[in-house]
Amino acid sequence: MHKFKIQPLADRVLVKADIAEEKSKGGIIIPDTAKEKPQKGIVLAVGKGKKDEPMTVKIGDAVLYGKYSGTEITVEGIDALIMKESDIFGIVQSTATLELI
Repeated sequence: MHKFKIQPLADRVLVKADIAEEKSKGGIIIPDTAKEKPQKGIVLAVGKGKKDEPMTVKIGDAVLYGKYSGTEITVEGIDALIMKESDIFGIVQSTATLELI
């Protein structure tokens, strides 16, 4: 896994959001202004946690998070979100993986 030049502090997590849907289920192309923000992604980096509160997520975990969670940043050309671990609702336990770009 790639080592990023940014290290989240304390209970912060760096997440690469999944790609927004380009077409509706009916096949209609969705314009950029109407696309829903993805609510799932891949953990790229994690902080060390807080005293007496170790981190639960790890690099490579597929996670679900709130629609308005985190702050959008660009790290080494990758659009990502930095958020508190508590903004993450859960880890996706699936054989399917989210595609990283």
